[in-house]
Amino acid sequence: MNRKMIGKLLGFLLILESIFLFPPALISALDGERAALGAIFATMALSAVAGMLLELVCRNAEKSFYAREGFLIVALGWIVLSVVGALPFWLSGEIPRYVDALFEVISGFTTTGASILPNVEEMSRGLLFWRSFTHWLGGMGILVFLLAVVPLGKGGYSVYLLRAESPGPSVNKLVPKMRQTAAILYLIYIALTILCAGFLLMGGMPLFDSLCTAFGTAGTGGFGIKVDSMAGYSPYLQTVCTVFMALFGVNFSIYFLLLLGRVGQALVNEELGLYVGIMLSSIAIITADIFHLYGSIRAALHDAAFTVSSIMTTTGFSTADFNQWPQLSRSILVILMVVGACAGSTGGGIKCARLLLLGKSLKARIHQMLHPRSVNLIRVDGATISDETIQGVNTYMAAYCAIGVISFLILSANDLSMETNLTAVLACLNNIGPGLDLVGPTSNYAHFSDVSKIVLILDMLLGRLEIFPLLVMLSPRAWRRAA
Repeated sequence: MNRKMIGKLLGFLLILESIFLFPPALISALDGERAALGAIFATMALSAVAGMLLELVCRNAEKSFYAREGFLIVALGWIVLSVVGALPFWLSGEIPRYVDALFEVISGFTTTGASILPNVEEMSRGLLFWRSFTHWLGGMGILVFLLAVVPLGKGGYSVYLLRAESPGPSVNKLVPKMRQTAAILYLIYIALTILCAGFLLMGGMPLFDSLCTAFGTAGTGGFGIKVDSMAGYSPYLQTVCTVFMALFGVNFSIYFLLLLGRVGQALVNEELGLYVGIMLSSIAIITADIFHLYGSIRAALHDAAFTVSSIMTTTGFSTADFNQWPQLSRSILVILMVVGACAGSTGGGIKCARLLLLGKSLKARIHQMLHPRSVNLIRVDGATISDETIQGVNTYMAAYCAIGVISFLILSANDLSMETNLTAVLACLNNIGPGLDLVGPTSNYAHFSDVSKIVLILDMLLGRLEIFPLLVMLSPRAWRRAA
């Protein structure tokens, strides 16, 4: 195992985090927020010094590493960044308990949007910006950013980082070099974020609000800077978020194809068709189901579209308390929590790609049972899917179900309602944020015990990192020098 390379990259990440803390420090300085500024500066110094020390100790590391190191770097990187990133909230006293600060920042980095804050508007603007900025950093992936800006040497080793961090069944190169792939992904991400913020500014939203909202929309995170999330903003601003949440739930390779002018290939993508089909049909059913609550088809359609876009892309913004909607609508939203967005997007959930593969695999299996001598190949977009990919999807689903059941049983010790505990687990494991009942869009997670919060923290990390990097990290065999 190349332990020095692991340490070297963790050092890079800590130095990057100290740089990422500069914008919130600047905002706190301009607003005269002394406690927040001091906490941010202390964290910046700690992060920078720790990163440079790791760099110094591991400066002679060999640049080659493989799948095992890739998983470990991704898992450890997210944990280390979260442990340090929680310090400004805790040191400033704005979140007095460290476990709550850790819950909040991991919810940010994993783009979950679950919060323990009863009144977010009481937070200083510098830390409010940092809270939203973690969404944007975690949306595309912190290691993806590292790949885009730091040369890791020749040999294609960086593919192991991208595959370990990127959401979905598989990660393919957009161009021959993986570093260029990472750079292209981030350029598309930045361009869409700027476009979203621009449309928000055109609607009269203040610059600070526009940036924070764009970060949450782009990262499909959902941390609002208002107590009522997006409910207090104009219908135009809500519609902008509806559209951009849906756009950020699309596989980014689709946008790359569009940039190359391969429009036909992009539009016939099977996963995209499934994603759009599920979203539009859900909007139609929920609109019809809640129409009697609104008395206006336009108002019902507006809130239904926003909520479906928010939940399916696992963003978590809200314009209405869907806790009060009929059972059918709430049941559809719970299903959408699990389904999630497309692979290769910033959204969470099990992903439409896995759902598509599971459906095709089931169909092929039934056909095989009826015609034992037939050869059944599973194809997506004309390409044959390997047995290894199908096995990976099945293994992921087995682990997903096991983790969900165990987490639900542990949370049940809180003696809260089944709807609260179950949707809290689904909301955190699928990186959504709001659930139903006591964790609905108008509530928060403060009432859970510390043990339950730690379980939900692990669920958020497992969901964002697609389970396996953390499981590899917890395996003793992963740390042995020999493979």
